[in-house]
Amino acid sequence: MAWTRYQLMLAFVMVTTGSINSITTKWADLLESKGRDGVVRPFDHPFVQALSMFFGEFLCLVMFNILYKVYSRRRDGSEDVHVLTKGNRHFNRFILLIPAMCDMTATSIMYIGLNLTYVSSFQMLRGSVIIFVALLSVTFLDKVIKRRQWSGIFLIILGLVIVAMTDIIYKDMSGPSFGPNSIITGDLLIVFAQIITSIQMVIEEKFVHGLDIPPLQAVGWEGVFGFLVLGLLQIPFYFIYVGHPFSNNSRGVLEDVIDAFVQINNNPLLLLAILGTILSIAFFNFAGISVTKEMSATHRMVLDSVRTIVIWMISLFLFHQKFHWLQLVGFVSLLIGMFIYNGLTLTMVYVKARSILIGLRYSRVNGEDVKNLAADEPGESSNP
Repeated sequence: MAWTRYQLMLAFVMVTTGSINSITTKWADLLESKGRDGVVRPFDHPFVQALSMFFGEFLCLVMFNILYKVYSRRRDGSEDVHVLTKGNRHFNRFILLIPAMCDMTATSIMYIGLNLTYVSSFQMLRGSVIIFVALLSVTFLDKVIKRRQWSGIFLIILGLVIVAMTDIIYKDMSGPSFGPNSIITGDLLIVFAQIITSIQMVIEEKFVHGLDIPPLQAVGWEGVFGFLVLGLLQIPFYFIYVGHPFSNNSRGVLEDVIDAFVQINNNPLLLLAILGTILSIAFFNFAGISVTKEMSATHRMVLDSVRTIVIWMISLFLFHQKFHWLQLVGFVSLLIGMFIYNGLTLTMVYVKARSILIGLRYSRVNGEDVKNLAADEPGESSNP
C-alpha cells in the first residue's frame, strides 16, 4: 500500500530531526569559544545542553495546547477524535514527575558521555536500552521473554561489545583526540544512562500508559518538570568542583551556566547548535508520536534504525570519523538483534522497505488511493 504524502512527510521529519538532534549536540561539544576567563576552549556544558533538550520537550506541550485550541474552535468534537489530542487530558501532572527525573538524569549522563566519545557510538550504544527494559519487565511487569527475544538480546550485547572495542582499538577514528580512558568512560556512561532510561520506560508502562494521556501532552509535562528541576540544580552544580574529564569549564565545576552563556555569546555558531537541539527534539517527538499513531511502532523502530545509519554517515564526513569494517559488523549485529527482539524477520523488513519505496514512487498521486480496474469494468471517462 502506497504511503500518503503526510506519512512520507512524518517519516522524513522523524529521521531528519532525530539525526539533527544528535549531530547538533555533538557539534556544540566540538565548537570552541572564549569563556568568562578569556580562554578559548570547547563548549563543555552537558547540563546546559540537557536543559535545552527539556525546553524542546516543553515546546511539545505548547504544540499540544495550540492543536487543542484549534480543534476545539471547530465545535464538532475534533479535539476528542484527533490522534494528537484525544485521550485523558485532565490527569494528575505529578504522576509524570518520577519519569521526568529519570529522563533528566539519563539525558545529563548521556551528554557527559557524548563529550568523551564519538557521536556514532553514542547513537549505537543507546540501543542497549532494549536489554535493560527486557530484564526489568520480567521483574516488575511479570512479562516473559521468549527464546527469540533472548537471541535478539545476545546479538545486541555482541554488537555493543564490538562497537566499544572498535572505539578503543582504532584511536584515530575522529579528528578530536580521545584517549582510551576517555572513550571507555564515555561509552560506559552512555550504557549506564540506558539503565535509567529503561527504569523510566517501565515506570511509564506500569503507571502512566493505562491513563490514556495524549503523548504530546505527556512529553511536554516531562519537559516542564525536567527543565525546572535541572534549572534549579544549576545552583549547586556551580559550586561542586570535579576533575578532568568531567569538567572543562573556566572554574572546573560540575556546571558553570554563566560560562556557558558567555561562550554562546562569543560564538554565534553555538547559539545555532543549541537552537538546533531545541527545535529538533520538539519536532522529533512530534513526528515519532505521529508515526506510531499513523502507521505503527514497527515503522517507528525501523525509521529510528535509519536515523542511526544517517548519523553514522554524517559523522564520517562532518566530524572526520574514519570508516572501520569492525564498527559496521557491530552495528549490523545491533540492528539484527533489535529486529529479532521486536519480532521482525528479514522478510518483514523487506516488506517495510518495499512499502517505503512504493510510497515514494506514488507520492505524486496527491495522496489518493490507486484503483486497479479491469478493462471491462466501468470507469470515469471524459465522454458522456
